[in-house]
Amino acid sequence: MRRELTANKAQALLARIRPDGDVAAVRLHIARDHLADIRALDARLKYIAGQIAALVTTSGTSLTSLFGVGPVIAGRILAETGDIARFATKDKFASYNGTAPIDVSSGDQVRHRLSRAGNRKINHALHMMAVTQIRYPGTDGRRYYERKRTEGKTPKEALRCLKRRLSDQVYRHLVRDAQGRIGTCGSPTTPPPTPSTSTSPANGSPEAAPASPPARPTASRRSSCSTGKTTAWSASKSSTPAAASTPTSSRKPKSSTDSGAP
Repeated sequence: MRRELTANKAQALLARIRPDGDVAAVRLHIARDHLADIRALDARLKYIAGQIAALVTTSGTSLTSLFGVGPVIAGRILAETGDIARFATKDKFASYNGTAPIDVSSGDQVRHRLSRAGNRKINHALHMMAVTQIRYPGTDGRRYYERKRTEGKTPKEALRCLKRRLSDQVYRHLVRDAQGRIGTCGSPTTPPPTPSTSTSPANGSPEAAPASPPARPTASRRSSCSTGKTTAWSASKSSTPAAASTPTSSRKPKSSTDSGAP
């Protein structure tokens, strides 16, 4: 049997087996139990893959538009990268994921060594992308790989170059997605929202636009306020009993004879 054996093919093979003894019957029973465990794991993997695909779609990422990137690989890159703003340039991102080669040149011989540092999970995702693109003729990765091979690089060196190229592509997509999310949420260049004209539930009339801030009180307003204070003070003063005053003599009106007129 081939190594790439699916659960359905294994079930079909077990169905044709006729045990010829007790030992063979026990082996067949163990194989069927093992096949049931594999089917349970396949169902679990399918369920988790569906959850990952839904979350990747909700994130709005454009990584799935790259050849060789599915929901699982995109989810792995997004989970391990986090905020792409942590990496100022594509070179720092390549150094983080381990696709930036180490220079081991000596004299006239220019050589680079594989970097074992960096995030190996992102590195594995980029490796799967590179292998998938190399496997299919006509892809950009396959053409880039063949060009590096014609330049004299070994298959491993050409694969490392392709992984670095894919790292730069992933970085550009992540930066573009982050900028798109910032523009959607609202940036300093976003115009202010239009005032709402919905009907108020209290009076049933459209809400008026916010009024301008109140102006500072003018002199006339201050004078009226002071007048009001004076009036109140006068009224309170008049309500208190006043001291007894001495009666004043009333003058009689002058007659024409008192004025000395003829």
